[in-house]
Amino acid sequence: MITVIKIGGSLIASGPVENMLGDIARLLTTESEKIVLVHGGGKIITEYSERLGVKPTFIFSPEGIRSRYTDKETADIYNMVMGKINSQLVLGLAIKGIRAFGLSGIDGWTIRAERKKRLLIIDEKGRKRAIEGGYTGKVKEVNTGALSALISAGYLPVISPVAMGFEGEALNIDGDRTAAAIAAALKADRLVIFTDVEGLLMDGKLVERMERGEAKETLRKVGPGMDKKVMACIEALEGGVRESVISSGLVQHPLENALEGQHRTVIV
Repeated sequence: MITVIKIGGSLIASGPVENMLGDIARLLTTESEKIVLVHGGGKIITEYSERLGVKPTFIFSPEGIRSRYTDKETADIYNMVMGKINSQLVLGLAIKGIRAFGLSGIDGWTIRAERKKRLLIIDEKGRKRAIEGGYTGKVKEVNTGALSALISAGYLPVISPVAMGFEGEALNIDGDRTAAAIAAALKADRLVIFTDVEGLLMDGKLVERMERGEAKETLRKVGPGMDKKVMACIEALEGGVRESVISSGLVQHPLENALEGQHRTVIV
């Protein structure tokens, strides 16, 4: 059974990752379990950008989805910080006896993405406007050969969401949707996206279970951040993944909870 896990930057920055890594180590004692870990780093990238005097810029699509605008200077910071986070996670797993293998989407051309030449955004006055695309990409290909070889050899791949562009450039790609693309390409059994809330909340209440069609209908009703997670869950299911889970990374045993607990939303 293959489980693709996504850990966001807010969880990594706030420090509860130790519980997560411990859960992963316990799950891997079952020989049938295989894990691929994808990490984010948005909050940490923002902190480093501000330290370096580069003000982060966030934009909104016409659909209301919020994302980081990545110019060349921001792209350099993004790549640097992602490499640092990746190494820290690999080290943390190694301390627990797990043979983790850190890589970005550039390594071995594991993830290919198409650079967005132009972005249609809603500006501060509520008007639609086209801007230069910067160094943001949309995932087009996942090289399962490299990942499958690592998994078969007993390694746990730890992947940072930096992709190889078709023009030879390093591109910022969304971590949640990257995890979904990897899960679909590997024909994984499940995708688990960890966040700093219980799961998908509607009208202040946790949605414990929903079908893909319901998730599509509610997509416009959820707030920034959660919208991408729901979208990633939908994309994973459409790619053949059996179930997608949005779950709290703040509970004592986050992975155990995500697989069979209460603080989670399961989309099938």
